[in-house]
Amino acid sequence: MPEGITAEGLMENIRETLSDNLPKQKNKSFFEDEKSNSMSSQFNRLFGRQKPVHNILGGGKSADVLLWRDKKISASSLTGATIVWVLFEWLNYNFLTLLSLAIVIGMVVQFVWKTASGILNRSPSEVPRLVLPEHVFINAGKLVGGEVNRGLNYLQDVACGGNMKQFLVAVLSLWAVAIIGSWFNLMSVIYIGYVAAHTLPVLYERYENEVDGFVNNVVEQFQHNYRKLDKRVLSRIPTGRSRGKKFE
Repeated sequence: MPEGITAEGLMENIRETLSDNLPKQKNKSFFEDEKSNSMSSQFNRLFGRQKPVHNILGGGKSADVLLWRDKKISASSLTGATIVWVLFEWLNYNFLTLLSLAIVIGMVVQFVWKTASGILNRSPSEVPRLVLPEHVFINAGKLVGGEVNRGLNYLQDVACGGNMKQFLVAVLSLWAVAIIGSWFNLMSVIYIGYVAAHTLPVLYERYENEVDGFVNNVVEQFQHNYRKLDKRVLSRIPTGRSRGKKFE
């Protein structure tokens, strides 16, 4: 052993050498793995969502129905919508005809109930009356009106904002909706949306990881193509500000 180096000093040098090499590499790999896991976890979230699907749908009974937490109510709702769609589309009924038939059937049932109870019991029993609560229509009107006004405000902001890219995206989206609307009528579009609302959320909740990976790949490809389009076409479109500067 060389002079000036004790056994304690030699052990200290060995310990420092090991601590400089091995732990740093392990800590580095640990933090890199933790960072990559957090990034992949954030990446796999559909559109960066942070809340469960049940909370995003508003929670409560409506979310339970859409996610089939109560299978009887969900199945009954979807079956009723399917029956209405079949009556309108396949049997060529219209709304006025169905409304008249429903009112006639209801009146006949009440008439038979009242008459039969008077004949059998000598004192006619009270027939239950159907009364629709007013707050249902008030809340539905407020909800529909609020969503319509929100959509109109957004479209007007896009039209008057001077952002050519947003304007073109909105116009192309409405043009695609117009093409899809030419393939189906309004009743079929509403029924397709209703079926999608009762199937897509529950399927996504069940196959969340697979759907997130597929959607993220599609979004990345779309962003890549959009950057190409922006570089070659959209960035060369003159805006109102550049024209004003040019004339100045």
